[in-house]
This record gives sequence, C-alpha cells and structure tokens, in this order.
Amino acid sequence: MPETTTEERRNARVILNRLKKQYPDIATALEYVDPWHLLVATVLSAQTTDANVNRVTPILFERWPTPVDLASANPEEVEKVVYSTGYYRQKTKSIIALAADLDDRYDGIVPADLDELVTLRGVGRKTASVVLAEAFGIPAIAVDTHVKRVSNRLGLTSSSDPVKIELELRDLYPKRDWEAVSMRFIQFGRDVCDARRPACVGCPLADRCSYPDKTTA
Repeated sequence: MPETTTEERRNARVILNRLKKQYPDIATALEYVDPWHLLVATVLSAQTTDANVNRVTPILFERWPTPVDLASANPEEVEKVVYSTGYYRQKTKSIIALAADLDDRYDGIVPADLDELVTLRGVGRKTASVVLAEAFGIPAIAVDTHVKRVSNRLGLTSSSDPVKIELELRDLYPKRDWEAVSMRFIQFGRDVCDARRPACVGCPLADRCSYPDKTTA
C-alpha cells in the first residue's frame, strides 16, 4: 500500500470534520443490551433495515436469550422469527452456528478482539468492527456498501475490496477517529450520497468529491 501523503490526510480530516458537524452524535440504530445482542442483530441486518431488525430481535432473544439457547434451537422455529429480515434460511444457519461457536469456544462471552470475532461462523470484518466500536468502545472501522461508495466517490480510496478500504481508511485517520468514521459515512450514504441518485446539489462535501456523475437537481 502506497504511503499516505500529508495532503491526503488533510483532505480526509476535512471530510470527517464536516461529517462530524453534520452528525455530531451518532451511533448504530440497532437496539441491543449487550455485545451478544448486537452481534446477532448485526448479522441479521444484512440486506434489510435496522428498524426491521429491531422489530425481530426482542422476540428472538425472548425465545432464545443466550448463545447456548440459540445454539440448540429448532432452525424452523428461528426461521419463523427472522423471516421478515430476508434471506431467513441463511441468516438462521449463521446465527445458530455463531451461537454454537460462541458457546463452545468462549463460554458464551463475545470476545473483544477482531481476530477472534472473525473466526466465528457468520461473522465478517464488518460485523466484528461494528461490535468492537459500538459495544466495546474499541477503535474499529466497519466497511459496508455505504462506506465503500462514499470512500470511493470522495477519492479516499479507489479499492473495491472492503478489507483494503478498511486498511486505507485506518491509514488516513488516527486511531482515535476510527470509531467516528463508519457510522457517519453510513448515514451520509443513506441521507445524501445515494447509490443511484446522490443529492449532489447542496452536498457539504461537493468540493471534495471527484464523482463524475454528479446530479444537478
């Protein structure tokens, strides 16, 4: 990876400072009471809204409150509960396998370590990073489709690989800012920098954006 220049770091800082101004207080919209709840909720949040997940998780955790409970659950019963989140069969397999790994290897305690989290079935770097930053307050950058799109359009990275994007963003920002990056980029991607029709007119980052297909209305 090429060495980051002072100008690139300065540009990255300006971008984040403007997003901090736009979103002074921000956190995941997923509702949770502990790292275990957030871990499962984040897995379920793929390809659906956080609001949809928040309607499902209270029922899920009332039925199967601990990893050992969920690990031994009837998949068909779990499928009925998570059905509305989409991809319900795959998500059921993922959270049951995740629960089994957590129970077998960590006595049901979610590890506060990226390398350990990603060894759990169904947990990728994005999910692990969300849990680290939100539940444990450990600096981490979660790269989802919004972070990827915003980072590319703003010229912070040209990579399409989420792992490379994460590493490049880590290099651009000091560790103390890592937690501030993901949720602000995600919210900005939802509110302004839409995939199909970004709201370029009035965008607070228009002067920093190299995206060639800016909208004019």
